[in-house]
This record gives sequence, structure tokens and C-alpha cells, in this order.
Amino acid sequence: MTARLKVAILDDYQNVALEMADWTPVAERADITVFNDHIADPNVLVDRLAGFDIVFVMRERTPLPRAIIEQLPRLKMIASTGPFNASIDMAAAADHGIHVGTTGGTIASTVELTWALILSAERNIVIENMAVRGGKWQISVGSELAGRVLGVLGLGHIGKRIARIGNAFGMNVIAWSQNLTEDAAAEAGARYVGKDELFSTSDVLTIHLKLSERSRNLVGAAELAAMKPTTLLVNTSRGPIVDESALVDALRSRSIGGAALDVFNTEPLPLGHPLRTLDNVLATPHIGYVADRPYAIFYRDAVAAIANWLDDRQ
Repeated sequence: MTARLKVAILDDYQNVALEMADWTPVAERADITVFNDHIADPNVLVDRLAGFDIVFVMRERTPLPRAIIEQLPRLKMIASTGPFNASIDMAAAADHGIHVGTTGGTIASTVELTWALILSAERNIVIENMAVRGGKWQISVGSELAGRVLGVLGLGHIGKRIARIGNAFGMNVIAWSQNLTEDAAAEAGARYVGKDELFSTSDVLTIHLKLSERSRNLVGAAELAAMKPTTLLVNTSRGPIVDESALVDALRSRSIGGAALDVFNTEPLPLGHPLRTLDNVLATPHIGYVADRPYAIFYRDAVAAIANWLDDRQ
């Protein structure tokens, strides 16, 4: 009798993986184990995954580089959320005959979170909420967005939606990226500017780029120094696009107004990290995609990808 395959679902922080989709097509043919915790230590991760044939990963939560993949000879398939996952070494997977399945997704939840962060930071929502809970009333003065400058770094699928909403709020929307043109910016409702103008004139500067060698540390000490002392920096894309140490320095010295961040160099953000405690930082735990609709798509498509792979093995 052939032994049943074993499936590991990793980093199910909210313990919802088995509720968000019907896993029957997989469970009929394989044993499923769900892990709710995150393991950062590579040796511990290898020990955990050594007995599994299939691993399902939520994008960016647990990286699978070559050094990990090469220590998992039993691994035959990786299912990952989203259409691509930069934290999986695809070449290593191919070298070891490991099939990688992907899923669909939606960008709406990230667009919505970006604006939730901007509005929360500019109107001091968290501070005022805590004040009300503590028996206080009206302890700060917020900033109105209308008439102010929204700078969009990266005017792709998400950036275009951010720009349209900025216009709806009555903001003056400007944009820059390496490949952006005046015509493309205008079509998205933004005015194309140079990089220097983007950083020096934005009142809110929000990042919407893919992480690549070209974008890594694109926002460094020089760019932060060019910003107004009142500017809010928003990042819901990828942490390494911003030089994190330079950002911490700018926030500590208050050379910029503050930061609203959903992404970080290391996730989960280490305990004791200054971005957890600085009073001019609004931080969320990479929840841009953590919403009902994208989760439903992720898990539905992951089940289909695994089931299809199982079908092909028969």
C-alpha cells in the first residue's frame, strides 16, 4: 500500500486556512498539517518540513531559498499564494524537480489599507481612540489632505488606484519611477515629476514598487533628507525598498513627520525593534493582503493547484 502524501500549511497566523476553502480534494488523498506559528531559524524549519511532500506557503512569510530546498529531498511540490513569490528560489526548485503552483489574488485590499494608514496617521486615529478609551477627549490636531501634495513612487496597478483616490480627496497628485512617462502619469491622474521633486515637495509620499535589485534601498538617507519635516512616508509594498536604518534615524531626529508602515526588512518585526516603539510610526503587521476576499482566492486556488498536481501523478 502506497503511503499517503503529507501536506504542510505554514504560517496560518489566524488559523483560518481550513475554513477559507474546501480542502476535500486534497484531504481525500493526503494528510494535512496546519502550523500557526512562524519559524525564522533555517535549521528548525528544515526539521519541521523534512517529513512533508507538499508545502503551502503564504507569500513572504516563510522564504524557501536554495539552502532550505536542498535539505528537503522529500519535497515534491510547493504551493504559494499570489501569481509569483520572490522568496522562493525557483531555480533551485526546478533543479530538484519540485513543482511550484501559484494562485490568483486581488490588489484592492492593499489599496484600501494604504489609504487606511494615510487617514489614520494624518488624523491621529489610533492616538485619539486610545485617548477616548483612557477617559480623555480631543488631544491632537489632525491634518487635512485636500490641497496637499500626494507623491506616488511607482504608478503601476496599485499606484494608479492610489492616485485616483488622492484626486478624489482633492490632493495634488505627483508621481515618479524609473520607467514612468509624462503621458502614463497623466492617464493615471498624476503629474510626472523628477525624483528630486517627488521627495522634496510631497506631503504624503507612498511607495508602490516591486522589490528588485533596482528598487532595493531606493529610498535612502539622501531621499529622506530631501523630504519636508512634516512629510508622512507610507510603505505597503516591501520593506527593503527603504533603507531601514536611515528611516529610523530620520524618524528619531524628526527630519520627516512620520511613517505609516505595513512592511519591514524582517518579518515578523523583531521584538524591541525601534519601529515598534517610535511615537511617529504607525505600524501594521503586513496585512495589506490579509482580508476576506484575497484569502478566499488564495486558499481556493491553492487547493486547486495541489489537487491538479495530485491528479497529474496518478
